[in-house]
Amino acid sequence: MALRSLRRGIGDAGGKRLSITKGMFTSTTDLWETPQAFFDQLNAEFCFSLDACALPWNAKCERYYTPEQDGLSQIWTGVVWCNPPYGRKIGKWVEKAASSVAEGATVVMLLPARTDTQWFHRYIYHQAEIRFVPGRLKFVGAKWNAPFPCMVVIFRPGREEQR
Repeated sequence: MALRSLRRGIGDAGGKRLSITKGMFTSTTDLWETPQAFFDQLNAEFCFSLDACALPWNAKCERYYTPEQDGLSQIWTGVVWCNPPYGRKIGKWVEKAASSVAEGATVVMLLPARTDTQWFHRYIYHQAEIRFVPGRLKFVGAKWNAPFPCMVVIFRPGREEQR
């Protein structure tokens, strides 16, 4: 079914029109700050030493990379937290996480659960641990819950490709 049809609404069996908002397909931002309680649970398990993609006011670790420092061009070491921008370059962040494991880093990422993407199949599926987040997260500063499902992806050193 064409996206245009979905945006206009779909008639159900009772003749009522169901509305699917444009917000489900687009966003005015690609920055989604991790909810602190959600991060704290993961941090209790992993003890993060680096936030690879942060702004000074939302960094989750004492050591972090800002957009000006370009986390993609930095070396990721230790146990890394990464909640990257959810825009077109997200695949580059996932690729960086996967390649950082070869250098000994453990990388934990919060990502939109986009299992239909090339980056999911190339770098995550059969190569990393995947934990789907139940329900929809409410990111810091957001008025409503995210319009997309999320997953936590864990890249660990020594994990053999299962294909």
